[in-house]
Amino acid sequence: MTSLAMTGDAPALRIRLTNLWWVAAALAVMVAAILSHGLWFLNFVHVMAGLLWTGIDLFMGFVVGPILRNCEFPVRRAIITRLMPRMLFLMPTLAAITGTAGWFLAKDLGFLDLDYPEFYWVLAALLIIAALTIQGFAFLLPTNVLVCLEMQKAEPDTARLGRLMQRYVRGVALQGALQVAIIVVMARFVTGF
Repeated sequence: MTSLAMTGDAPALRIRLTNLWWVAAALAVMVAAILSHGLWFLNFVHVMAGLLWTGIDLFMGFVVGPILRNCEFPVRRAIITRLMPRMLFLMPTLAAITGTAGWFLAKDLGFLDLDYPEFYWVLAALLIIAALTIQGFAFLLPTNVLVCLEMQKAEPDTARLGRLMQRYVRGVALQGALQVAIIVVMARFVTGF
């Protein structure tokens, strides 16, 4: 039995393109919900993707992150090189589905036609989801890739990893705050204006 801790070998990055089948299936369900104009179906897709996106974000940031920080490097490396390739498919898919389904749901429910001051709630939702999506795709996703690539090297640059992880932790904290803010706004939508 060979372990990473004993051999020091860098684990292989396991990005499996076979994950694209479930990404395509999830996107197909979203498209079906949008085309159906069935409010229940579209709401279900939006809420389920949003719950998964928010829940996984918060779980990773507040549970997995602190645990990994206290693990020895070989253990952290083994977990990250197995976890991150899956997250590279999961999180962007959930983000894309949540925002897209939410837009079409808001359109179908007439929220985009509200007058002010009610429209401020719609505007808040649009700004928060835009910030979450941009931050996720432009900052967190590339940082995940860089950390994953650095961790698979035989001799990772621990100083670089430290800097990347420090930036990442700040980004995840902001993402968590924005996730809570969008929940507040969505609670307002559900209870009426």
